[in-house]
Amino acid sequence: MAKSLGISEAEFLERHTRLVGTRRSLNERETAHGFDCVFLDRLTRPGMALCSVYTGRPSQCRTWPFWPSNLSSARAWAHAKAKTPCPGMGSGPIIPVEQIRIMRDIDDRDNSDAPW
Repeated sequence: MAKSLGISEAEFLERHTRLVGTRRSLNERETAHGFDCVFLDRLTRPGMALCSVYTGRPSQCRTWPFWPSNLSSARAWAHAKAKTPCPGMGSGPIIPVEQIRIMRDIDDRDNSDAPW
């Protein structure tokens, strides 16, 4: 993410993250939708939530919406879809849980040294 912003990793961590326990988390700001990541843009295209650093986003963002909390039930999935207007939720092919697990494990492996 630092590279996509043209700054050093140290500067990125200082300016855009906070320590939560032993890991880093992206800073958030309070909006009408709750707390949004500082890189989430809801103004450019009303009704959509766009990431301003999409190509450099961290694992936590790349694996959205396949988080355990969203996959726990159909109701949880519907709530996440309503709360966060992700254009891909419910519009593409159904991805089998086995494939989601494979994608998650690959992402975990490839990003195991990330500070988040």
